[in-house]
Order: sequence, then C-alpha cells, then structure tokens
Amino acid sequence: MNAAPEAPARTFWQYVASSLRGEHHDFTTLPLPRAIVLLAVPMVLEMGLESLFALVNTFWVNGIDKGLFGATSTHGAGIAAIGMTEGMVSLVYAVAWGLAIAVTAMVSRRVGEKDLDGAAAAASQAIGLALVVGVVIAVPAAIFAPELLALMSEDGSNAVAIGSGYARWTFASTPIITLLFLQNAIFRGAGDPMLALKVLLLSNGLNLLLDPLLIFGLGPFPALGVEGAAIATCISRGLAVLLQFVLLRRGHCRVPMPTLMRFHGAQMLQIVRLSLGTIGQFLIGCVSWLLLTKFVNEFGDQAGAGYTTGIRILMFALLPAWGLSNAAATLVGQNLGARRPDRAERAVWLTGLYDMAFLAVVTLVMELFPEAIVGGFVADEVVRTHAIATLRIVAAGYVCYAWGMVAVQAFNGAGDTATPTWLHFVAFWVFQIPLAALLAFGLDYGMHGVVWAIPIAESLFAVAAVLLFRRGRWKNMQV
Repeated sequence: MNAAPEAPARTFWQYVASSLRGEHHDFTTLPLPRAIVLLAVPMVLEMGLESLFALVNTFWVNGIDKGLFGATSTHGAGIAAIGMTEGMVSLVYAVAWGLAIAVTAMVSRRVGEKDLDGAAAAASQAIGLALVVGVVIAVPAAIFAPELLALMSEDGSNAVAIGSGYARWTFASTPIITLLFLQNAIFRGAGDPMLALKVLLLSNGLNLLLDPLLIFGLGPFPALGVEGAAIATCISRGLAVLLQFVLLRRGHCRVPMPTLMRFHGAQMLQIVRLSLGTIGQFLIGCVSWLLLTKFVNEFGDQAGAGYTTGIRILMFALLPAWGLSNAAATLVGQNLGARRPDRAERAVWLTGLYDMAFLAVVTLVMELFPEAIVGGFVADEVVRTHAIATLRIVAAGYVCYAWGMVAVQAFNGAGDTATPTWLHFVAFWVFQIPLAALLAFGLDYGMHGVVWAIPIAESLFAVAAVLLFRRGRWKNMQV
C-alpha cells in the first residue's frame, strides 16, 4: 500500500536530476509540469545565487559593526552606503535586465522556430551591445561616485566617506554586470539554464571566499573594509564572464556561436527597440526603489541600514521566485514560435500556481521567524528593529507578487513589452511613490510608512497584470 504514492515523487526527482544535468529537451512538446520543472529548477537556483552577492556583502559588512577580527564599527554607515550604492546600481540592473529579457525572447522564439543560426546571430549582437552599454555607463558613474552617493544620503552622514570606494568599484564593473546578465539570458532563451547556474555557482563561491579576506585583511590580504566587498564582487563576476565566453565559444550551449561578438548597427538597434519596453519597466521600478531608499534615509543611517538589511534578505527569498517566472517567459517564447499559443497560456497559469505556493511558504517564514533571520546579520539593536519591521511588512504581499511577476514575464516572453511598462508606470510612479511620501511624511508614519507602500502597490500591480493577461492580446505579438 505504501509503494503506489512513491512513483510520482520518484518521477519528480528524476525531472530535477535531468534539469541539473543540463540535458537538452524540446520544451514545445514536453508535458507542461515537466517542462516547468526542467526550466525552473536551475533558473530558481540561478536567481537565488544572483541575489547572494548583495546578501553576502551585507553580511560581512555588518560583521564590521560586530567588531569581527578587530574591525572598527561604522555604526550602520557601511550598510547604509551599500544600500545607497545598490539602489543606484539597480538602474544598471534595469538596463541589463531589460536587454536580457529582450534577448531571451528573441533567442527562445528562434529556437522554437528551429532557426539556430538566427538565434546565434541575435546572441552575438547582444554580447557586443552589452559591452558597449556597460562602458558608456561605467565611465561617468565611476568618476562621479562620491557625488552620486552624496545625493542619496542625509546631511552629515558618514556613508559618503566610508562607502565612496565601494561605489566606485561597483560602478566601474558595469561592463562585467551587463555581460553577465545578457550571456546568461542567452543560455535561458536557448533552454540551457543549467549553464547560467554553473556560472553563478563559480562566481558566488569566489565571492564567499574573497569577501572576508579583503574586508578584514585576513592572511596576506590588506584590510580594505567596505571597499573590499566591492573588489571581491568585481573579481568574482569578472571570472564568471570569462567562463561564459568559454561555454559559448566551445559549443556547450545548444545555440552554436562561431562568432562570439558582433557590432552590426542595424541589428543592435533591433535589440534596443525590442528591449526599450523591458528597460523602461525596470527603470521605472528601480527609480521607485531609489526614491524609497532616499525617503528611508531621511530617518537616519540606522533606519537606512535596517531597511537595506531587510530588503536584501527579502530579495534573496524573492529572486528565486523570479527564476520560476523566467521559466514562463522561455515557455511562452518557444511555444509561440512553435505556433502553440494555447499551450503557452497554460504554462503561465501553471507556473503562477507554483510561484504562489512557494511564496506562501516564504511569507510564513518571514512573519513567524524574523528575529532569528535578522539576528544573523545585525548587531545594532535599532538597526535590527527596522530590519524586522521591513521583513514583516513587505512579506505581507508576497503571494500577490507571484502572480504579478509571472504575468509580466509572460508578456515579455511574448514580445509584448508595452503592457507591463505602462503597468509599472502607473503602479510605481503614479501610485507607490506618492503613497510612500504621504504615509511617511504627511501622516507621520515615518520609515514604516515608506515600507507599507511596497506591498500595497505591488498587490494592485499583480491584480491589474493578471486581468490584462487574460485578454490574450500578447498571443499575436511578432518578435
């Protein structure tokens, strides 16, 4: 009687093992539950690893305030500087993610059409574009890093002096960031998400090793403090990009790439035009986050440090859900390319259910055990209080986030980038930012008023996204 129920479990774990081995599959014909698992497992792990960079940096810089290895406390200024820098770098992530989603849509559509040469051409143009965009952003941002940091901080904050080196190194690494994002997007669009996972495993392993060595000056390494965290991340991501080059050039990806990088103006412009909507989505969201960080910093370095720590922990939990939603984008693109729009729609609804179940579990953990979670990161009592409040408030909307992110990725995977762009504009600029200002300053709820604006706006965004997705206009998009 006990043997019968075990077969589905064994089948599921066989799917997981197949996914982690990086086996090639036709995602236009596989049963949808299996296709979602095969794509989502490495994508979920990939997104978790991508979020781990900032979380690890936050952990070790908080170690400075704890006095680890004899370090002198910054009283939250180091963490506040990381939060402000990451807020500004989120604009870089917006551009990189926007381009990456467009590349995933193009590559997945060509793969669904069985046009591997067309997929390779789009991929090589994307790599060239990533390098150009990265250099254009990096040069002025690195030069004016202290001034940019000063714009984000309150008068008299120590974060500028302590964090300028961190900001400069982070901004200078923009070409590495854009290449890392776009080349992993090629792997995902081709249906090879395991390659992206391997790249980030290497990078995060190096970052875990180098962070304490360079921050605290262990062994023969100099003690670089907060700046050491940025240098460690730059080195780790740079080596990951070199590994991506090797995997693409030597044919490990199912899309053969005899030419790794091309600079053809017309084709690059085609990618840019397709990505304008996705870049707009992320820029709108990132500017909103940037302004929320600015609002929080008005209440002092400790409030900023608590908010930053809480958000980093929350993003670590949320980004794996983004990885699951990325599976929906690939399935939509490939199935539309194979002229199977109804199957593409079923994939989205099923992925949304999986994502909702995952985030429901995350919500329970964040609401029930925030003290235990935050305690491993924060020494200062005031900072800890703000971090716990951030966890509980933002996690209250996580179940709604699941449907919002899956619906948006479905639009993007279909090539309909205009609809989610307008959704982002209305939800975040028209609604979230004014609401945060009203709650924090108009109604005197302080920092907590800023944080409450997040789940309220995200929940309304999710409802609108699902209603628009049901209309089905995305099925007729051409890429």
